[in-house]
Amino acid sequence: QVYLQESGGGLVQAGGSLRLSCSASGPIFRMYSMGWFRQAPGEERKFVAAISDSGSTYYADSVKGRFTISRDLALDLQMNSLLPEDTAVYYCAAQRNRPGQYDVWGQGTQVTVFS
Repeated sequence: QVYLQESGGGLVQAGGSLRLSCSASGPIFRMYSMGWFRQAPGEERKFVAAISDSGSTYYADSVKGRFTISRDLALDLQMNSLLPEDTAVYYCAAQRNRPGQYDVWGQGTQVTVFS
């Protein structure tokens, strides 16, 4: 069983930065793509960013140019120029058993951006 655990969430003023990190109970190099998703109150969970096992990155239009995803020993999400609309619970996820399906999820970490 593989577990994911997010850290780094918190309260930040608009324009500020936060760095989220996701650690796994097993080696992440064995995962296919890994990604970040977020869910704001009253909304569905949405895609934020992903990185393949070869290092290709993908971003939602709403965060492109502000967020950077990376993976090494952990999966990180550097978030700059944060906006109040970035407020959400952020989840990391991994495609462990086959590409194209996120089958391992973390518990989430709260990010709150105030103006």
